[in-house]
Amino acid sequence: MNKKAENLLKPLNITAFLLPALILFIGILIAPIIMSLYYSFFDWKGFGNKTFVGFSNYIELFKSKDINFLEALKNSLLLAALSVFIQLPISLAFALALGKGIKGERVFLSVYFAPVLISTVVIGQLWLKIYNPDYGLLNVFLRKIGLEQEIMKWTGDTKDILWLGNKKIALGAVFAPTLWQYVGYHMLLMYAGVKGVPLELREAAMLDGATPGQVNRYIVIPYIKPILKICVIFAVTGSLKTFDLVYVLMGNSHQHLVEVPNTWLFQMLYLSNRYGMGSTIAVMLIILCFVFSLIISAMFKKED
Repeated sequence: MNKKAENLLKPLNITAFLLPALILFIGILIAPIIMSLYYSFFDWKGFGNKTFVGFSNYIELFKSKDINFLEALKNSLLLAALSVFIQLPISLAFALALGKGIKGERVFLSVYFAPVLISTVVIGQLWLKIYNPDYGLLNVFLRKIGLEQEIMKWTGDTKDILWLGNKKIALGAVFAPTLWQYVGYHMLLMYAGVKGVPLELREAAMLDGATPGQVNRYIVIPYIKPILKICVIFAVTGSLKTFDLVYVLMGNSHQHLVEVPNTWLFQMLYLSNRYGMGSTIAVMLIILCFVFSLIISAMFKKED
């Protein structure tokens, strides 16, 4: 086969290899987004005729008192802030500690990463038992050390601390299992980056008299900034998309005490048969995740 024929076949070969993945990408990701955008302009129950309403669903989403989307969004943003400023620093501290090559390094990695492998529903059920007002491990522990009454004075509870039934502490109670579950996930990403720092950079800094803390601050952390950016994006977008843990923890007994956008999406789609409004919430989540990803990328680029 001559060179001219090879040049003609090369684009066809590339297309043939990329086409299956492209079809899956369009069918699984792009097409549902387009369909959600389309349905968001209709009043539709999931069956029967659709009624075109234009931007009415979007207006109702932000103005309706029955769908407190802004409150749900605020809860998600608070979870995102807690993830970025509490969860990620803990993950980074673990990654830096394990990256030094301490004894039992592999064991610690496995232990910290284990909660990521557990189903979120199982984790939710586990923490429901921990938060139980009567026999929950947390209340029993606080009772033993004499702090239960002090916390009850602050929360306003009369008999026991209602971790999932008190507006003051319910959001924090939802965040604690999230912290426990995903701190190992971010730690593993950062750990891989720490291990990738060239040894000669560390040694050069140590020869210049840098302390281990200074090496981490001026050598390791700047080197793994691309991974830190990915972790921040994952933490923020993951908080915006959270659903299963909130749904399991809050259930029907504390409905609407802690709402996030996805719980309202579930309510609209499957409990109220408002597919148009559910699609509107889905579109808003897609836009928010995209915008926050761009903002975070721009912030890290500016720092660089």
